[in-house]
Amino acid sequence: MPISHSRAGIASVCASALTLSGLVVTGMVAAQPAAAADPAGYQNVRINEVTSSNNDTVELYNTGSTAVSISGWRMSDDGFSPQAFSPSAGTVPAGGFVTFNSPKGLGDSDKLVIYTSDGTVVDRVEWAAGQAKPAMARCGGDGTGAWVAAAAATTFGAPNASGCPASVPAAGRVRINEVTSDGADTVELYNGGTSAVSIGSWKYVDNDTTHSPASISSSSPSATSIPAGGYVTFDSALGLGDNDSVFLIDNNATTVDSVTWAVGGAKPSDERCGTGSGWFQTATTATLGSANSCSGTGGTGGGTGHLLGGGGSLTSGCTPEAPTGTGSTPAGTSAWPGGLDVTVADNVCAFITSTGPEGRDVSGLAFDPANPSVLWAVKNKNWLYKLVKSSGRWIPDSSWSAAGKQIRFAGGTGEPDSEGLTVGGNGHLYVTSERDNTDNTVPKDTIMEFDPAATGSTLSPLHQWDMTAQFPQLDTGSKTEANLGFEGVGYVPDSWLTANGWVDPLTHAAYNPADYPLHGSGLFFAGLEWDGTLHVYGLNSDGTFTTFGTVATGRTAVMDVMFDAGTQRIVATCDNTCGETHTFMKVDANGAIVPDVTYTNPAVMPVDNLEGFAIAPASTCVNGMREAVWSDDGVHGFGSGSSSYGHALYSGTLPC
Repeated sequence: MPISHSRAGIASVCASALTLSGLVVTGMVAAQPAAAADPAGYQNVRINEVTSSNNDTVELYNTGSTAVSISGWRMSDDGFSPQAFSPSAGTVPAGGFVTFNSPKGLGDSDKLVIYTSDGTVVDRVEWAAGQAKPAMARCGGDGTGAWVAAAAATTFGAPNASGCPASVPAAGRVRINEVTSDGADTVELYNGGTSAVSIGSWKYVDNDTTHSPASISSSSPSATSIPAGGYVTFDSALGLGDNDSVFLIDNNATTVDSVTWAVGGAKPSDERCGTGSGWFQTATTATLGSANSCSGTGGTGGGTGHLLGGGGSLTSGCTPEAPTGTGSTPAGTSAWPGGLDVTVADNVCAFITSTGPEGRDVSGLAFDPANPSVLWAVKNKNWLYKLVKSSGRWIPDSSWSAAGKQIRFAGGTGEPDSEGLTVGGNGHLYVTSERDNTDNTVPKDTIMEFDPAATGSTLSPLHQWDMTAQFPQLDTGSKTEANLGFEGVGYVPDSWLTANGWVDPLTHAAYNPADYPLHGSGLFFAGLEWDGTLHVYGLNSDGTFTTFGTVATGRTAVMDVMFDAGTQRIVATCDNTCGETHTFMKVDANGAIVPDVTYTNPAVMPVDNLEGFAIAPASTCVNGMREAVWSDDGVHGFGSGSSSYGHALYSGTLPC
């Protein structure tokens, strides 16, 4: 089989390190290009929008987590004669855009190819007559979505959502799902749509611009269509090598999808971590013709850092809410240390209830340490959910309650404005509430204990602890202040506090759990949205509580709190109010709990009111990575028309 041209080189690997006061957790997240002339992360730069009118403008987008230099890069049209261009900036920031006006005229039926300074093809798109006016743009995720003719005005230098049609055409649901450059050089396509797609006249080409596109049917005569939710594989007649690409072209001569990988990628294969969605990573075992295993060593192919929902068009009855209160990211914040990719992790409009018919307001999240395949979620409008995985999505466990269970205050009254939850040492669920939604101008900062094994569709707390009197600043008669109370809560085991030498603020000596015989096996850290402080409590079995004072997170607000046994840290999460951050906290040499390191979200995440955050236990680790899950209480995603619109949950990875 003929072999595609590829530059030889030595592959190097970029490792991500999560450093927490001497604790270093590493996980490979991206492979570097083969030669020094190619900047790190070049394969993450994608053509995102192009017009063959209005000065022939081109937009590039960086799907990766670090900026990429495009110094000396060139472009060509269908003549494949590279020419220098003048970009609006010399680097493409992580999750950012760079634009330029093509020095070559772009026509009605044309191509655009981007090269590094060393001549490596970075990305390529081609379009049929009329498709690039007003523009061709990726729809359903910047840098990752399907190529479609923009339905509205161009959006150069900004996200594409507003320029996308209401739904992606059926052909756009077909994705390159896996590719191998080892042996047969096989390409796998997956149809994530709801109807079969004819591909009998579709073509593909690699990154050798001297090659003419080859037809899929000539490589695989039986590959005439892809059923909904099905696969097609074919062996590349062009050969696939190191530092190569695959570009998929439909029968209208328009690019459908593409992938680029560096040296070492695609052996044994490069696959999306998430069938039909997610970033490409080098797999440990090829899974051609079946669901991807996600058993790889980190993102090595183009498109690293994808955010792909695959959720389809928005259904009626769900009303997303745009984010509010966005602030800047604090100085000294580090980049997300885990995988660069994030995927939508729930079904569209999945959390509609009788008290929340708009489908919004999923807030706190917590993995069950006794059963990590269970993710607990709480909705502001007094609902609890037991979620389990199905086809890569978190869905309500029908054996517990397919519609969730409604919760009440003690005595079975009221509607808790339930914001945060945690799993205690006894396996019970502890939920915080800021207010009673039936009287939302009055604060009611409480922690309630629920037995998840209790039967019935409505749950009343076994115990309820009311701390409202400690926060008079919230009781002004305004629902705004009343809504700035307990936003999150995390159970922290006594064993961690004693092993790390935490000094009890009440005794000014080493914490001794025996001094508090009714509190159980740990303390509860409740996050106050008002000022970003954590309030530490011992919750006693007789209904009383012990207040151990406050802990400063260094953030202006806090939306969720958890204890992560994997990193041995308390994690305080803040949403877009403080730049989408997670502050990992330790016990210092003086016995005080203090911030250690703060991370942002992955660059591909939307900047929304992401109020919930949970990290899977270390027991779930596969190839050095484990799952992290976020919840958006506004289900806004990247806005109307995006594949994330109407979804509440997102899934990514963090080193173990």
